[in-house]
Amino acid sequence: MLLSLRLLSCAMVALYSLTSYAIPCPDWPPIKARSEIASLQLQVTRWNDSYHREGVSLVADELYDQSVERLAHLRTCFSIKQSPSHNPLITAKGTQLHPVPHTGLQKLPGEMAVQAWLNGRSDLWIQPKIDGVAVTLVYEHGNLTHVISRGDGVKGQDWLEKAQTIEAIPKHLPWQKSLILQGELYWKLDGHVQAQAGSLNARSKVAGLMSRATVSEKEGAQVGLFVWDWPDGPATLQDRLAGLRALGFDDSMDFSEPLEGFAQAQKWREHWYRSPLPFATDGVVMRQSERPPAERWKANAPHWIAAWKYPFAQVLAEVRSVQFAVGRSGRITPVLELKPVQLDDRKISRLSVGSLPRWQEMDIRPGDQVAVSLAGLTIPRLDGVVSRSAERMEMLVPKPGDYHALSCWEVSMPCKDQFRARLIWLSGKKGLNLAGVGPGTWDKLLQAGVIEGLLDWMTLDSAGLVNIPGLGERSSAKLLDSLQVARQRPFTVWLKAIGLPPTGSAPLDGQWSELSARSIEQWQARPGIGPGRAKQLIAFFQDPQVQALAAQLRDHGIDGF
Repeated sequence: MLLSLRLLSCAMVALYSLTSYAIPCPDWPPIKARSEIASLQLQVTRWNDSYHREGVSLVADELYDQSVERLAHLRTCFSIKQSPSHNPLITAKGTQLHPVPHTGLQKLPGEMAVQAWLNGRSDLWIQPKIDGVAVTLVYEHGNLTHVISRGDGVKGQDWLEKAQTIEAIPKHLPWQKSLILQGELYWKLDGHVQAQAGSLNARSKVAGLMSRATVSEKEGAQVGLFVWDWPDGPATLQDRLAGLRALGFDDSMDFSEPLEGFAQAQKWREHWYRSPLPFATDGVVMRQSERPPAERWKANAPHWIAAWKYPFAQVLAEVRSVQFAVGRSGRITPVLELKPVQLDDRKISRLSVGSLPRWQEMDIRPGDQVAVSLAGLTIPRLDGVVSRSAERMEMLVPKPGDYHALSCWEVSMPCKDQFRARLIWLSGKKGLNLAGVGPGTWDKLLQAGVIEGLLDWMTLDSAGLVNIPGLGERSSAKLLDSLQVARQRPFTVWLKAIGLPPTGSAPLDGQWSELSARSIEQWQARPGIGPGRAKQLIAFFQDPQVQALAAQLRDHGIDGF
C-alpha cells in the first residue's frame, strides 16, 4: 500500500540503525571498500531507473530493500557518505504537481520496533499493505480532472488519459467541491492467498500497464483501486472511511480495522497474510486516525503511519566460497558456502547450485549476493544472483571430462569427493545396507589412512580399528560386526553396491563370468534395457578397475564372483 518499498530507499537508510546494528563490518581494505560500495550503488541506481522510469521491476521489492540496507551498512562501516545529490526517485519525477505530496512509509524491521511504534499511541487503525502502484486522483465539481503517478512524491506523470479505460477509477463522483484522493492501483486477483502464492508480479503488471502509451478496456478491467487517504477529508479515519464508502470506495472500509495494541496487529497481519484477498499484499499498514493538515505533508516518511512487512519469501545471502562436489557417478555439483541467513525457521549456510552448467551461466563468485528462498517451505533454493562483487575471484573448477561413472576407484586428491561418495553408496540403503556405517565412519577411516581402494576395509581387524582416532573399543567392535555382515550379502546386492548401472526389471541371472561376457545385443534383449544402457553395462563390466574389484571379491569368497 502507499508506496512500493523501493520508492522509499531513503527512508530505509534512515531506519538502518534499527535493523543492522549487530551486523559485523567486512574486513576490507579501503580500496576494496570503495570499489564494492560504488559497484553496489551503480546496481541500485540501475534498478531505480528501470523501475521508476520504465515501470520494469528488475528485482523483487524485498531483495531491493535488503540490498539498499546492505549499501547503507557498508557506507556506515567505512564512513563513506551518500552524495547529497543522490535521489532514488530522480527518474520517476514527472511534470504534474501533486496537490498534496505523497508521503513515504516507515518500515518497521521487527516485532520490537512495532511494539515501540505502538507504545503511547491511541485511535489507531490497521490495513493490508497492498502491493500496487500509488496514484493521486483529483476531482473538480464531481469530474475527474487529474490522475497523477506517484513519481518522486512531489511531481508525477499525467495518467488521466490512461485512466479513462480503468473501470475502478470513477469518472464522476457526487461531490461538488474539490476532492483529492490518494490510493493504490492494484492487479485484481481472485481469492489470492499471499502466504501460498506470493505476489505473482502483481505490482509489476500494473506498473508495466501504466507505462504503455494506451490501456485497453480489457486491460483496464483488470486494475482495481484502493483509496488509502483523503488528505483534506474529515478529521478522523472512521469518518473518512464512511465518506469514502458513500462515494463508492468500499475497499477502504472493508479492509480497515480498529487497532488496539500489538496482539491485534499480529492477529490482522497473520489473518491477511493467510486469507483469500482480491489483491497481492506485502504486509500491513498501521496509521493514526488523526494527522497533521495536508498542507504540512512532505514527500518523506511521516510519524503517523508505519508498515510491518510479511516474512521474507526471499533473503539476500553473501557467498563465502564455492565448492565443487563430485558425486559417485562423476556429476559435478557446485555448492555455495554462505554467510548464515535466517529464512522462516531455517538457518541456511550451504546451497546447491544444481549443476555445473548452471553455475557457469550464473558465474557466481565469492562476495556475490544471491537470492535464497524455500522450495516447498523446507528446501533451500537458489533463485539467482542479485548483485556481484566488484572483485571477481579466480576459481579452480573441476573439468567435467575428468569425472564419469568409471573414474575414481581409489583415493587421491582429485578423487577425494567421488571416492568418498562411492564408499557412502556402498554401505548405504541402496548398497550393502550396513548398520551404523555412514559418512562419518568412512571419514574416520579415510583420515586414518587405512583405506586407499574401495574394498580395503574388508581386510581390517579389531586391532587395526581400535587405534583409529574417534573409534573406541566398543564402537570399533560394532563397526567390525557391520563390516563382516557385508560378506553375507547376495551377489546382486554387491553388484549394485560397487556401482552397476541400473538394469530396470531385467533379471541379473548368472554369475560375474556370465554377465561380463554378454554382448550389447544380449543386454538389449533383456526387458527394459535400451542401446544406451547396454553400452553403459558393457563399459562397466569391461573396465579394468571394476574387473580388479571383482577379482578382490572373488578372493574374499563373495558368492557370484
